[in-house]
Amino acid sequence: MNITIFHNPDCGTSRNTLALIRNAGIEPRVVEYLRTPPSRDDLRAMIAAAGLTVRETLREKGTPYAELGLGDPALTDDQLLDAMMAHPILINRPFVITDEGTRLCRPSEAVLDILPLPQKGKFAKEDGEQVIAEDGTRLV
Repeated sequence: MNITIFHNPDCGTSRNTLALIRNAGIEPRVVEYLRTPPSRDDLRAMIAAAGLTVRETLREKGTPYAELGLGDPALTDDQLLDAMMAHPILINRPFVITDEGTRLCRPSEAVLDILPLPQKGKFAKEDGEQVIAEDGTRLV
């Protein structure tokens, strides 16, 4: 099984996504993308595989998004990718890549759509929201 998560350990959504992957009995390749960002080509490929636009993958909150003027609709995908390469915090997370597909897992339970194995037991997010029942079935 080849599963990669582009992870930020300081992000609750990213931590929940990683925990859901592990709840399926899978130990993914974890890439802390702030330390080891994907290459420009890999990022572009991930975005396309997830069926998103570059703009849809930009993170605004807690980033230099506003200071860099990235809300300007005239900016091209290449200009947005340049900003993401210069400031990886602008890359929304977590991206997960499996043989079943690629997703930007916001909310974290979006990862369930691309996991090759079922959940092995109940799971609640860090905020207490129950996502998986005791028998491994999805609740949300």
